[in-house]
Amino acid sequence: MNLRCNDASTDRGPTLLLVDDDAVFRDVLSRALRRRGYDVVTAADTDSAYASAKDDPPEYAVVDLKMPGASGLTLVERLHTLDGTTRIVVLTGYASIATAVEAIKLGAIDYLSKPATADEIATALEHDHGNSAIDVERSPQSVERLEWEHIQRVLTAHGGNISATARALKMHRRTLQRKLSKRPVRG
Repeated sequence: MNLRCNDASTDRGPTLLLVDDDAVFRDVLSRALRRRGYDVVTAADTDSAYASAKDDPPEYAVVDLKMPGASGLTLVERLHTLDGTTRIVVLTGYASIATAVEAIKLGAIDYLSKPATADEIATALEHDHGNSAIDVERSPQSVERLEWEHIQRVLTAHGGNISATARALKMHRRTLQRKLSKRPVRG
Protein backbone atom coordinates (compact mmCIF):
# COMPACT_ATOMS: atom_id res chain seq x y z
CA MET A 1 0.00 0.00 0.00
CA ASN A 2 1.38 3.38 -0.98
CA LEU A 3 0.09 5.72 1.75
CA ARG A 4 0.85 9.40 1.50
CA CYS A 5 2.26 10.82 4.72
CA ASN A 6 1.57 14.18 6.36
CA ASP A 7 5.08 14.84 7.57
CA ALA A 8 8.18 12.66 7.74
CA SER A 9 8.86 13.74 11.34
CA THR A 10 5.60 12.32 12.70
CA ASP A 11 4.77 8.69 13.33
CA ARG A 12 1.08 9.25 12.62
CA GLY A 13 -0.33 7.60 9.52
CA PRO A 14 -2.03 9.54 6.76
CA THR A 15 -5.17 11.33 7.91
CA LEU A 16 -8.52 9.87 6.89
CA LEU A 17 -11.94 11.40 7.52
CA LEU A 18 -14.66 8.72 7.79
CA VAL A 19 -18.22 10.04 7.52
CA ASP A 20 -21.22 7.76 7.97
CA ASP A 21 -24.44 8.17 9.96
CA ASP A 22 -24.48 4.46 10.93
CA ALA A 23 -22.58 4.47 14.25
CA VAL A 24 -21.87 0.73 14.29
CA PHE A 25 -20.59 0.65 10.70
CA ARG A 26 -18.53 3.80 11.33
CA ASP A 27 -16.92 2.31 14.46
CA VAL A 28 -16.10 -1.06 12.86
CA LEU A 29 -14.72 0.54 9.69
CA SER A 30 -12.66 3.12 11.59
CA ARG A 31 -10.96 0.37 13.63
CA ALA A 32 -10.26 -1.63 10.46
CA LEU A 33 -8.76 1.39 8.69
CA ARG A 34 -6.62 2.26 11.74
CA ARG A 35 -5.19 -1.27 11.59
CA ARG A 36 -4.25 -0.51 7.98
CA GLY A 37 -2.20 2.53 9.04
CA TYR A 38 -4.62 5.45 8.72
CA ASP A 39 -5.07 8.14 11.38
CA VAL A 40 -8.89 8.11 11.35
CA VAL A 41 -11.22 10.93 12.39
CA THR A 42 -14.95 10.15 12.29
CA ALA A 43 -18.12 12.19 11.83
CA ALA A 44 -21.81 11.32 11.61
CA ASP A 45 -22.95 14.03 9.20
CA THR A 46 -21.81 16.50 6.56
CA ASP A 47 -21.72 19.58 8.79
CA SER A 48 -19.62 18.05 11.59
CA ALA A 49 -17.31 16.44 9.01
CA TYR A 50 -16.75 19.76 7.26
CA ALA A 51 -16.13 21.52 10.59
CA SER A 52 -13.52 18.88 11.43
CA ALA A 53 -11.81 19.17 8.03
CA LYS A 54 -11.89 22.96 7.71
CA ASP A 55 -8.75 23.69 9.75
CA ASP A 56 -6.81 20.58 8.74
CA PRO A 57 -8.06 18.94 5.52
CA PRO A 58 -7.53 15.17 5.52
CA GLU A 59 -5.40 13.36 2.97
CA TYR A 60 -8.16 10.78 2.49
CA ALA A 61 -11.92 10.70 3.05
CA VAL A 62 -14.54 7.98 2.97
CA VAL A 63 -17.99 9.55 2.70
CA ASP A 64 -21.43 7.94 2.90
CA LEU A 65 -23.74 9.27 0.21
CA LYS A 66 -27.04 9.30 2.07
CA MET A 67 -27.07 10.92 5.51
CA PRO A 68 -29.50 13.11 7.45
CA GLY A 69 -29.14 16.73 6.39
CA ALA A 70 -26.86 17.52 3.47
CA SER A 71 -25.86 14.57 1.30
CA GLY A 72 -22.41 13.11 0.94
CA LEU A 73 -22.17 14.78 -2.49
CA THR A 74 -22.27 18.16 -0.75
CA LEU A 75 -19.40 17.07 1.48
CA VAL A 76 -17.38 15.73 -1.48
CA GLU A 77 -17.63 19.15 -3.13
CA ARG A 78 -16.71 21.00 0.09
CA LEU A 79 -13.73 18.74 0.82
CA HIS A 80 -12.48 19.05 -2.75
CA THR A 81 -12.74 22.84 -2.47
CA LEU A 82 -10.75 22.81 0.80
CA ASP A 83 -7.96 20.67 -0.67
CA GLY A 84 -8.05 19.38 -4.23
CA THR A 85 -5.56 16.63 -3.37
CA THR A 86 -7.82 14.92 -0.81
CA ARG A 87 -8.57 11.43 -2.14
CA ILE A 88 -12.28 10.81 -1.57
CA VAL A 89 -14.20 7.54 -1.88
CA VAL A 90 -18.00 7.63 -1.75
CA LEU A 91 -19.88 4.71 -0.17
CA THR A 92 -23.55 4.04 -0.70
CA GLY A 93 -26.25 1.48 -0.25
CA TYR A 94 -28.22 3.34 -2.92
CA ALA A 95 -25.95 3.00 -5.94
CA SER A 96 -26.95 4.61 -9.21
CA ILE A 97 -25.07 5.67 -12.28
CA ALA A 98 -26.21 9.27 -11.88
CA THR A 99 -24.86 9.66 -8.35
CA ALA A 100 -21.62 7.84 -9.21
CA VAL A 101 -20.98 10.21 -12.11
CA GLU A 102 -21.87 13.23 -9.99
CA ALA A 103 -19.53 12.08 -7.16
CA ILE A 104 -16.63 11.77 -9.62
CA LYS A 105 -17.42 15.17 -11.18
CA LEU A 106 -17.37 16.75 -7.71
CA GLY A 107 -13.95 15.33 -6.87
CA ALA A 108 -14.31 11.75 -5.62
CA ILE A 109 -11.77 9.25 -6.96
CA ASP A 110 -14.03 6.21 -6.55
CA TYR A 111 -17.55 5.11 -5.70
CA LEU A 112 -18.32 1.82 -3.91
CA SER A 113 -21.60 0.10 -3.09
CA LYS A 114 -22.16 -1.04 0.49
CA PRO A 115 -21.29 -3.36 1.97
CA ALA A 116 -17.67 -2.63 1.06
CA THR A 117 -14.81 -4.16 3.03
CA ALA A 118 -11.95 -2.19 4.55
CA ASP A 119 -9.62 -3.82 2.00
CA GLU A 120 -11.82 -2.69 -0.91
CA ILE A 121 -11.93 0.83 0.51
CA ALA A 122 -8.15 0.97 1.09
CA THR A 123 -7.59 -0.22 -2.48
CA ALA A 124 -10.03 2.37 -3.85
CA LEU A 125 -8.25 5.15 -1.92
CA GLU A 126 -5.05 4.33 -3.79
CA HIS A 127 -6.56 4.32 -7.30
CA ASP A 128 -5.07 6.93 -9.58
CA HIS A 129 -7.37 6.15 -12.49
CA GLY A 130 -10.16 3.83 -13.63
CA ASN A 131 -9.89 0.16 -14.46
CA SER A 132 -10.41 -0.64 -18.15
CA ALA A 133 -10.33 -4.39 -17.39
CA ILE A 134 -13.55 -4.28 -15.36
CA ASP A 135 -16.32 -6.57 -16.65
CA VAL A 136 -19.00 -4.83 -18.69
CA GLU A 137 -22.50 -6.21 -18.18
CA ARG A 138 -23.70 -8.01 -21.30
CA SER A 139 -27.42 -8.12 -20.49
CA PRO A 140 -29.65 -5.04 -20.44
CA GLN A 141 -30.77 -3.66 -17.10
CA SER A 142 -34.16 -4.62 -15.70
CA VAL A 143 -37.07 -2.18 -15.85
CA GLU A 144 -36.92 -1.89 -12.04
CA ARG A 145 -33.25 -0.92 -12.16
CA LEU A 146 -33.86 1.61 -14.93
CA GLU A 147 -36.70 3.12 -12.89
CA TRP A 148 -34.43 3.33 -9.81
CA GLU A 149 -31.69 5.10 -11.78
CA HIS A 150 -34.16 7.52 -13.38
CA ILE A 151 -35.54 8.42 -9.95
CA GLN A 152 -31.98 8.95 -8.68
CA ARG A 153 -31.14 11.25 -11.64
CA VAL A 154 -34.26 13.36 -11.05
CA LEU A 155 -33.60 13.43 -7.30
CA THR A 156 -30.02 14.61 -7.92
CA ALA A 157 -31.27 17.26 -10.37
CA HIS A 158 -33.59 18.58 -7.63
CA GLY A 159 -30.87 18.71 -4.98
CA GLY A 160 -32.28 15.79 -2.99
CA ASN A 161 -35.65 17.52 -2.48
CA ILE A 162 -38.25 14.73 -2.27
CA SER A 163 -41.28 16.98 -2.86
CA ALA A 164 -39.77 18.65 -5.95
CA THR A 165 -38.68 15.25 -7.29
CA ALA A 166 -42.17 13.80 -6.78
CA ARG A 167 -43.71 16.75 -8.65
CA ALA A 168 -41.22 16.37 -11.52
CA LEU A 169 -41.97 12.64 -11.75
CA LYS A 170 -45.74 13.29 -11.44
CA MET A 171 -45.77 10.85 -8.53
CA HIS A 172 -47.25 11.07 -5.05
CA ARG A 173 -44.59 12.04 -2.50
CA ARG A 174 -45.29 9.00 -0.28
CA THR A 175 -45.01 6.67 -3.27
CA LEU A 176 -41.63 8.19 -4.08
CA GLN A 177 -40.49 7.85 -0.47
CA ARG A 178 -41.53 4.20 -0.46
CA LYS A 179 -39.55 3.57 -3.68
CA LEU A 180 -36.51 5.36 -2.25
CA SER A 181 -36.60 3.36 0.99
CA LYS A 182 -36.10 0.12 -0.94
CA ARG A 183 -32.63 -1.09 -1.87
CA PRO A 184 -31.81 -0.67 -5.55
CA VAL A 185 -32.38 -3.65 -7.80
CA ARG A 186 -29.07 -5.21 -8.94
CA GLY A 187 -29.70 -5.72 -12.63
